[in-house]
Amino acid sequence: MRSIPDSVSRDIRAALSDLDGAREWMASICGPHGLQVSRPERLRFHQSGTVLRSMATTLGFVEYGTDVTVAVRENSPLNCYSVSLPMVGQQELAAHGKTWLSDQDCGLIVSPQESQDLAITGNCRKLHVAIPRAALQQVLQTMLQRPLDAPLVFQPDMDAAAGEQGTWWRMVKFLAGEMERAGALGQLYMSSEFELTLLKGLLLSQPHNYSAQLANASAVTPPHYLIKARQFIHDNAREPITLEEIERASGVSRFKLFDGFRQYFGCAPIAYLKRYRLESVRRDILEDRSVRNISSVALSWGMSHLGRFSTEYKAMFGESPSDTLKRAARVPVKRG
Repeated sequence: MRSIPDSVSRDIRAALSDLDGAREWMASICGPHGLQVSRPERLRFHQSGTVLRSMATTLGFVEYGTDVTVAVRENSPLNCYSVSLPMVGQQELAAHGKTWLSDQDCGLIVSPQESQDLAITGNCRKLHVAIPRAALQQVLQTMLQRPLDAPLVFQPDMDAAAGEQGTWWRMVKFLAGEMERAGALGQLYMSSEFELTLLKGLLLSQPHNYSAQLANASAVTPPHYLIKARQFIHDNAREPITLEEIERASGVSRFKLFDGFRQYFGCAPIAYLKRYRLESVRRDILEDRSVRNISSVALSWGMSHLGRFSTEYKAMFGESPSDTLKRAARVPVKRG
């Protein structure tokens, strides 16, 4: 059995007993991976969850019913950050010659760029959050106010019992419990604000290779003239803005404006405008999910050179605009 009731709530459910079906289903959520099962005849795969509206994060429960190993390889990386916590049973992650054990008090994060093996016990039922790689990196870039210079990689083990990480997991547990009882998270939980809170919370609570930079960025407030210039860009991004207009809005010289943007936002004012427009186009594609003319969305955000737009979009998010739309709207093919 496979089902997706409607495109508004985006609830997803699967109950499968074949190896290829289980691998195909989870590949549609997390990306390519190997699935090794010593006793395939005992496989009883179940997954239930909800795809959150704004950035295609999937939240739900997963179980396989028998011992399995999920194999991820560097030359065929996942397209998401896979965050999981067993409600019962255990799992163990092996990477770089180290192992991390995961149970009810300790979650795991599988970052997409590395070769690793995740062994899951047959009695394991786990809470699973799959966050698209491009979405999480986009949120991190916005928090840092500059492009990333290396892939985001998390510390694999995550305390689920104490501290900020424990708080994050308690929020996820509450939402997952509401989802199971009500059959959907509802409009409040499906809002883009909630999903953004979820992603920001993970970035702020769990150590990763940008944690120190993120702490420094959070502690520094841009000067007032930069805040005015940034707000002018946000308010007028759909219009043909010139550098002279941004300069006038800031009230300072062009030299000081450029120097401030590079220091606080990691790029020049027009590059910041372009990045904001690209992020806005991507958000609109993901929030709508319906089949539509991507060119019209780009044009509505002032991206007048469509060929250049497509190239810059792929360079920023690691996928073409059409790939974003297909992934957001994709559902696994139903079999009889």
